[in-house]
Amino acid sequence: MCLTFPTTHSPIYRQWQHKPYKWLQSRTATTDVPLLPVFRKATQYGDKVALTDQHGEHTYEQIHKLSGHLAWLMQSVLGHDKVQQRVVALCPNDVSYVITQWATWMAGHVAVPLYPRHPASELEYFVHDSDAAIIVTTSEYASKVKPILSGQQVIILEEFFFKPSNPKDETSPLPDSTTPSVDSQAPPVPPDLEPPSTTDGRDNEFYAVSDAMIIYTSGTTGPPKGVLLSHPNLASQVWCLLQAWGMTSRDTLLHCLPLHHTHGIVNALLCPLHVGARVVMLQQFSPSEVWTHLLSLDTPVEARVNIFMAVPTMYAKLIHEYDTRLAQTSRMQEYVRSVCAQNIRLMVSGSAALPTPVLERWQAITGHVLLERYGMTEIGMALSNPLKGARKPGFVGNPLPGVEVRVALFQPGREEYEVLCEGTNQATVITPGQEDQPGELLVRGANVFQEYWKKSLATQKEFTHDGWFRTGDTALYSEGSYRILGRTSVDIIKSGGFKISALEVERGLLAHPDIMDVAVVGVPDLTWGQKVAAVVVWCGEGELDTVELRTWGKERMPHYQVPSLVVACPSDLPRNNMGKVNKKQLIQDYFPEATAAQN
Repeated sequence: MCLTFPTTHSPIYRQWQHKPYKWLQSRTATTDVPLLPVFRKATQYGDKVALTDQHGEHTYEQIHKLSGHLAWLMQSVLGHDKVQQRVVALCPNDVSYVITQWATWMAGHVAVPLYPRHPASELEYFVHDSDAAIIVTTSEYASKVKPILSGQQVIILEEFFFKPSNPKDETSPLPDSTTPSVDSQAPPVPPDLEPPSTTDGRDNEFYAVSDAMIIYTSGTTGPPKGVLLSHPNLASQVWCLLQAWGMTSRDTLLHCLPLHHTHGIVNALLCPLHVGARVVMLQQFSPSEVWTHLLSLDTPVEARVNIFMAVPTMYAKLIHEYDTRLAQTSRMQEYVRSVCAQNIRLMVSGSAALPTPVLERWQAITGHVLLERYGMTEIGMALSNPLKGARKPGFVGNPLPGVEVRVALFQPGREEYEVLCEGTNQATVITPGQEDQPGELLVRGANVFQEYWKKSLATQKEFTHDGWFRTGDTALYSEGSYRILGRTSVDIIKSGGFKISALEVERGLLAHPDIMDVAVVGVPDLTWGQKVAAVVVWCGEGELDTVELRTWGKERMPHYQVPSLVVACPSDLPRNNMGKVNKKQLIQDYFPEATAAQN
């Protein structure tokens, strides 16, 4: 069934949320994306395996049933007439996460996925900022929850939820001995209420106008903000990827991504589960485990991995694992390439810029040109290289179905802007005389988020006067594809009249055989405005010689791109779990004198 997303003029629009802001009206479009929550799709796939984790195999029917029990418990704790309460999920990467997500939506609430490995101070901030009513967790993480409580109910999932339900007993309610435990702060559950055998959640109208999830940004360019996504937002984000990447029920996706960011939640989990595919979920990323799954030939055909998604750092570690343990003989090298080329149909990279040397090395090992795409927490995915067709290094393709983009030039202090080019998945139109010109990337569509949670002013600042979301990334359209030059605030370096892309400099430096990793930043300078500076992870036999490195760079890069400041990082670069570097912090840590001089 298809529903038309309501406009902000609908009388029931966001009736459970904060009052709608005026700027929302100009950016909310109608579309005919199928609006069917993922848990309802599960009924179509029955006893087909949905997810494999460290506990075994879990069918769509089993996950749906367990989610219904948990949804009932949430309603009993909060009240059956309560909706759109925030439910924090502090779960490991296994079936417990999926059950909690589905149950939250069945009960009509808003999911707030958090990363169990975050320090207590960050978890406390997210719980309090989201005004969470319930925290769902496992006994493994129960000790992390207690210190951060401030009146929230706590549901601890017991072992029953980690195992497939008994196939001989498809209708019985949860046994008393394995009912999820509820914190003593919770009100007693009325004895006359029996858990349902299944639930279809709320009605269609509810999901057409209600919110689904708050995902917190990574905080690499500022304090984390809660990105509020509606059910129509998620439906649009899922639909455009299914159209572009051709996922079907025959696919099996290997999942090793964190489940508190869009990449792991939407791309690698919601998409395959929407079409009845199988997800093989690892507890955490492990290069050896990933290679085992990619190369496993003793797995039944229907369970054999044929889609893999990761961030560039993961691919770099997989390459290192390959060089160390797999590439010992030419026969083994041929085996790896043959298996990957024949059995895997799609490999995707995202969440950070993909260095060209990593792309080229991965292609040499597996025969696959990684599909690079572009997205953000606020918009899901917006641009993607083609499933079939040429994929150019450093480019992220064209708009996905249903997504509109612009590259625009802004003048300080003015709302109006100049459109350099505008595109959809059908075509991009370039303003005459503006070919190959960089500007800020703008995005519009049903995929764009509702608001930053409880931050209306911050939300309004991120939209143009005519309703386009400002990504904060500098991009250009060239040779029939879009290219991301970096974050306007930290990756575009203005030095001596040149605008320099830090990502381009990083790609150039990574071609050096003794540079394992690098981050390029702009350091304040009174003469040049900014100097190009690089923090490198050096793997050469001798010490880093900055003079020799600069000489090497001048032979291969434009002179203005060659870093004038180079320091060696004693260990790995400080990246978050999505492979991103906090460059503002890096400047403070490695170039404090320049920062102090500016202040």
